Amino acid sequence: MTCLTAIRRAGFGSIVLPIFAWAGGVPTSPMPEITVTGQIEALQGEPVSATQGVVTATQLEHRPLQRTGEVLEVVPGLVVTQHSGDGKANQYFLRGFNLDHGTDLATSVDGVPVNMPTHGHGQGYTDINFVIPELIRTIEYRKGPYYADAGNFAAAGTVNLSYRDALDAPLVTLEAGEHEYRRALAAGSTGLAGGDLLLALDYSTNDGPWTLDQDFGRVNALGRFTRALENGGFGITVQAYDADWQATDQVPQRAVAQGLIDRFDTIDPTDGGSSHRYSLAFAGRGAAGAGAWDALAYAVDYRMDLYSNFTYATDTARGDQFEQADDRRVYGGKLSWTVPARITAGPGALQLGLDVRYDDIDAVGLYGTVERVRYATTREDDVQQLGYAAWASLDTRWNGWLRTNVGLRADRFAFDVSSNIAQNSGTEDDTTVGPKLSVVLGPWRETEFFANVGQGFHSNDARGTTITVDPADPATGVLPVDPLVDALGGEVGLRTAILPRTQVSLALWQLRLDSELLFVGDAGITEPNRSSRRTGIELSTIVTPVDWLVLDLDLAWTHARFDEPDPVDPAVGDRIPGAVESVAALGIAVDHPSGWSGGLRFRYFGAAPLIEDDSVRSASTTLVNLEAGYRLTEHLRLAVTLLNVFDSEDNDITYYYESQLPALGSAGAETAPVADIHFHPVEPRTLRLAVTASF
Repeated sequence: MTCLTAIRRAGFGSIVLPIFAWAGGVPTSPMPEITVTGQIEALQGEPVSATQGVVTATQLEHRPLQRTGEVLEVVPGLVVTQHSGDGKANQYFLRGFNLDHGTDLATSVDGVPVNMPTHGHGQGYTDINFVIPELIRTIEYRKGPYYADAGNFAAAGTVNLSYRDALDAPLVTLEAGEHEYRRALAAGSTGLAGGDLLLALDYSTNDGPWTLDQDFGRVNALGRFTRALENGGFGITVQAYDADWQATDQVPQRAVAQGLIDRFDTIDPTDGGSSHRYSLAFAGRGAAGAGAWDALAYAVDYRMDLYSNFTYATDTARGDQFEQADDRRVYGGKLSWTVPARITAGPGALQLGLDVRYDDIDAVGLYGTVERVRYATTREDDVQQLGYAAWASLDTRWNGWLRTNVGLRADRFAFDVSSNIAQNSGTEDDTTVGPKLSVVLGPWRETEFFANVGQGFHSNDARGTTITVDPADPATGVLPVDPLVDALGGEVGLRTAILPRTQVSLALWQLRLDSELLFVGDAGITEPNRSSRRTGIELSTIVTPVDWLVLDLDLAWTHARFDEPDPVDPAVGDRIPGAVESVAALGIAVDHPSGWSGGLRFRYFGAAPLIEDDSVRSASTTLVNLEAGYRLTEHLRLAVTLLNVFDSEDNDITYYYESQLPALGSAGAETAPVADIHFHPVEPRTLRLAVTASF
């Protein structure tokens, strides 16, 4: 979708999209406020690419959600799944990337970054379970590395969720469903000291359809004070999140096929985890000479303990369960200045920015466990990671049909690792500079054309930059990896509103990564991989046949390959495991004057290679979710959500690797590892009922 998606997710009433989300947001382009009146007869805004968009709260209001992470599926082509308990970060797929838990997709909430570098479970770990969907005002997304204000993890794109400053009226939502799903939300705002105070408390539990109750419990709390001033404003936001759960990891296909377990069973019933995230953020903006400044400062206290067992019993005496722990404090800030800058007769704007982030990780560890009791330490590290950047962006309108945006960003990182294995301790640093260029032609007959190129990057796990020996076998040497991995991307695209009440965007893109090196938290070691190239095409359409009905369609195809031979075995294929090749999503949103409202979502993501030679592939997955609601009175709404309408038995995610089964039922234990498909099924058809009262 395009930035005109400001409209796309609207369709009802009048919606205002502030491009500068001052209460915690980060300015992304020198664009004026856009007002949408429920029509899509003309192009809106001035995006710099065809794959940049803003999704409004209106669409989210009528979107059926199974889990919080699915709010990110408003990004066209993005697939959100889960493979191990709802308290764990989701699995993300976008532009031919298996993003794991967030690598190469920079995600933030009111500008505060969510991705966790050098994380106990996975580099760039992105857990948005702390988000309260009803409080989201907008979701801004930008694909590709074309934006100077976007840094680490932004190779495939960026997503920023912005909260509301106030609610029209206090509300209470009570929700219940099958499998002991319960949720209660209370939220409201009031005037205070010339500003607005927003408070919210969200509690939910869910056992899920699993043979072993998931026993997922979550508490979210938010307090937010914002105040507008004559030339700007400021906001202070406090958030708290706590969760714990029993894991429902992927299961081996052979065990299900042999009738040893059900597809909703588990192998190790003691897997699970807990996590918390507490944060404080201050955001402000104001006038500065002829321009304006935006500032953000934040602090985050984060902890996670995760117990997993993916290979089951290769250790026949104790089993293969392990614990991953992460305990850190994060401090950071952003400062930018936007000023008019004309180099032609047309308007222009210059943005200058500074970013800084410091992760103080007290302990990031990997331990051998039996029923959540530690018996061995594979590795345990204290890590200090500092990253800081300077960037500039110049937006120029040369004439009535030509506009350019030129950007430059420089990032520097410093790593300090203190490991329980002395040989793996050390310091490392690295710098990367990324130029950006966007050219926009038009509009002609409500049609614009875009060309973009830019360099982005992601950081590798700090422990991988100083590693010299294998933590599981200190007698074995290991080569350290480069701290930063560059990504070069480009795309051409268009957006058009030439058809009545319809807007379409089309983009052809390519992205090359210098290396797909990743630190594997499950093993405590760096896994080397080759450079890669991804090419794709994306088509998005939105139609409003009548004011109370919005239809949208997103299609994406990707060709992903390693572009050099394997250095160890040249006969190994060139497929990238987990690279989903096709994605389709169809949505219907209704808000009828009679009081009926709701939404239907169809989501399809296609097959993917599971190993490099493409001899083993995952199957495609199709899901349909439905929500229908009716406003009983002005202050009371009833909604019914039906998830997985057609009771699909597809899989949320599929892997291929070796595992060794313990004794199950009447079957004896396996005596050697077996290569097999391991999958996590989509949840069966599930009914939920919600009542929302406003006051």
